[in-house]
Amino acid sequence: MPADAYAWIDNSLATIHRAEWYRSVQTIHGRPGATILLEGRELVNFASNDYLGLAGDERLIQAAISAVKELGTGSSGSRLLSGHRQLHRDLELAIASFKQTEDAIVFSSGYLANLGAIASLVNKRDLILSDRYNHSSLKNGAILSGATVLEYNHCDLKDLRTKLEERTRYRRCLILTDTVFSMDGDLCPLPELLAIAEEFSCMLLVDEAHATGVFGENGAGCVEHFGCTGKPLIQVGTLSKALGSLGGYVAGSSSLIDFLRNRAPSWIYTTGLTPADTAAALKAVNIVRAEPHLRHKLWENVESLKTLLDRQIPNWKSTDKNHPDWNLHRNLESESKENYQSAITHSYSPIFCFLLKDAAQALAVGKQLKEQGIFAPAIRPPTVNSSRIRVSLMATHKSVHIEKLVEALRVSHF
Repeated sequence: MPADAYAWIDNSLATIHRAEWYRSVQTIHGRPGATILLEGRELVNFASNDYLGLAGDERLIQAAISAVKELGTGSSGSRLLSGHRQLHRDLELAIASFKQTEDAIVFSSGYLANLGAIASLVNKRDLILSDRYNHSSLKNGAILSGATVLEYNHCDLKDLRTKLEERTRYRRCLILTDTVFSMDGDLCPLPELLAIAEEFSCMLLVDEAHATGVFGENGAGCVEHFGCTGKPLIQVGTLSKALGSLGGYVAGSSSLIDFLRNRAPSWIYTTGLTPADTAAALKAVNIVRAEPHLRHKLWENVESLKTLLDRQIPNWKSTDKNHPDWNLHRNLESESKENYQSAITHSYSPIFCFLLKDAAQALAVGKQLKEQGIFAPAIRPPTVNSSRIRVSLMATHKSVHIEKLVEALRVSHF
């Protein structure tokens, strides 16, 4: 093969650099937590999805160590061959009980759970309707399935209904949505989506990645939060965020789960979740159910941040109507055309989104925050449509951490 067959890679990298889209890893030392050691400096960590602070919890660590000592470091094969352990089934039953579904199945990542579930449920004869701001795993699962994919405007029930009225030539229809949208922090209108799915005889798959452990009276997610427990839907989630481990799950009816065991390629052909990850996740599920004070502390921190922002940065909710994401912010209490500075459109989640003009500005603000001891890196296209600083709160953040964040935002001209 001619050497210049790979020249396009360097050209593509150069384009990424010019667009300010280039990314590289940053090495963090020590356990995860509210503060981290990065490049020799201690920074307050507002970039983590470890909402309850369980990823560094000693109880999860000890559960993982015990599992490794008993069962080894790897599962050594797919679950249908040699990789299944009773520990896997214990976790699945715990998740089903937690989510109040008939059964559950555990995948080696949340991404694989979405890929496998979607590609198993529909194919080229079917239709998928997907929220425009869905996570990459939902989008790529839809593509992998071979089904016709139509995106409806973000949380726009009218647009969804319009597209559903045109579905007559398709065999089955699957609606896909995140329950908490990871880059904006807003929630899907789940009860209304369920009503539409029932009206049009559609399946509904929801991704609870950023809701599990965070929402609901018992931490079971947005399905519980919205009073939709027991409704006919497919719940996908991850074990790697509030549950502090690694892996993903699908929860639903016993027939659904049995079907996925026989048809989901990303489960059938993948080595089973490691004993350490499985044991840590199982311990986390039990902690979430038994210790609601962790979740309550998280929501106290959300309220504290909003209060401080309102007090010290009165225009923190302002935005520009010409900004490409203005429609996300149409319900803001105050409106301004002075700049692109804005935050969340709501107070519904621990995720706060500060929109910025472009990638260059987002990188500059992220650098300024780091200089002031805050780790909240820039989020840029193609991850999102518009550049921003994304802040996520944890139950383990202290008042002094939140105060430091607000002061850093103020100094950075938010």
